Amino acid sequence: MNEIRKQRIHDLLKKGIEHGDASAVTVVDEKQYKQHNPMTKEGDIGLAELFARLAKTNPHVEIIRIFSDGDYVFAHTEYDFSSVKICFEVFRFEGEKTVEHWDNLQLKQPPNASGHSMVDGATEVTDLEATKRNRDTVESFIQEVLIAGDIPALPGYFDKDHYTEHSPEQDDDINNLIKALSAKMSDGKPCIHYQAFHRTLAEGNFVLAVCEGYRNGTHSAFYDLFRLENGKIVEHWDTVEAIPPREIWNNQNGKF
Repeated sequence: MNEIRKQRIHDLLKKGIEHGDASAVTVVDEKQYKQHNPMTKEGDIGLAELFARLAKTNPHVEIIRIFSDGDYVFAHTEYDFSSVKICFEVFRFEGEKTVEHWDNLQLKQPPNASGHSMVDGATEVTDLEATKRNRDTVESFIQEVLIAGDIPALPGYFDKDHYTEHSPEQDDDINNLIKALSAKMSDGKPCIHYQAFHRTLAEGNFVLAVCEGYRNGTHSAFYDLFRLENGKIVEHWDTVEAIPPREIWNNQNGKF
């Protein structure tokens, strides 16, 4: 079932958006579908019609990684519409249909100081038996280090000698990550401030964490994808997106 769901989401994103294939949209239960992108309207236009319209703009969609966790399928994607954006897509299923959707997008940036792009790196799912352990490790890291602010505990979660960082403003040296998480704004508040932890989704050696907080004073959504080996974080990708003010939202379902 999970592999079938992955394929249908792959087809929804690739065939539906890129080619306007109406059959790809049948995976969506449009009567129940709940949209969490605050800037996307609900109910006023069918997805098949929307995708057909997008296809006329000659978009390019690349699904870099795709995973499943229970009733969820989550994907790491690159979209080229009028601009190139990196995105995490999350879909919740009921039976054969997806009924709920979240995403987080960021403009694609040049390779970071270590030469890594926002999407390159490992893609193969392994260590399925370690899914729970890896999820627990990431949840502990989020709570202890990113939310509670225990920065000295950070090195214990990483394999610093085999670490690959894909965040555009960081590099492979975790000491620079420690500096970034320790940095303060002029008012004394952290430049990067994780405040709420919404969910983790995991398959084998990959764990996606969905959090909320502030970056340089801007209310933001943080989507962080981690790859683990032997219980340690060895690779990281992310997208950070500013959350628009509620008064301009096109639906009231909430970002999370």
